Amino acid sequence: MTGDQASVMVTVPVAPNVAFDVFTQETDLWWRRGVRYRVAGRNPGTLAFEPKPGGRLFEQYEGPDGTRVHEAGRITIWEPPARLEFEWRGSNFAPGEVTHVLVTFAPTESGGTRVTVEHRGFAALRPDHPVRHGQEAVAFIRMIGSWWGDLLTGLRVHVTPD
Repeated sequence: MTGDQASVMVTVPVAPNVAFDVFTQETDLWWRRGVRYRVAGRNPGTLAFEPKPGGRLFEQYEGPDGTRVHEAGRITIWEPPARLEFEWRGSNFAPGEVTHVLVTFAPTESGGTRVTVEHRGFAALRPDHPVRHGQEAVAFIRMIGSWWGDLLTGLRVHVTPD
């Protein structure tokens, strides 16, 4: 369906098992910071996966009233080192609203890994949903692709030796 999926890919110079582990265990180190990428914005916080089916992707940070936790998603598929899928909930999603993120880790001939992220399910959200920021479907999906592209660049930089 038009406007339903963004797909981005990056190649990293490590084996799939390493890429999977870095993606899921060092998330806070490669996931960009700031208001565009984290609920905590510029505040210090931690972004982490709980490494198991049903585990959370969550961000923990200090808010004005103490420690806060935003659950961004739940893991639906956990198949190291090849595949990870999780539900995604934006901070402005209503209860029950989710999209889905599939991440695959495929070996390359050079010994590296092609990491592909497919974020889909946006067509199930109403056209005026706040997550769309008033954008038409094509522009919105382009923005989501750019957002994931920035994040995967962070992953590539994190795992690439100096």
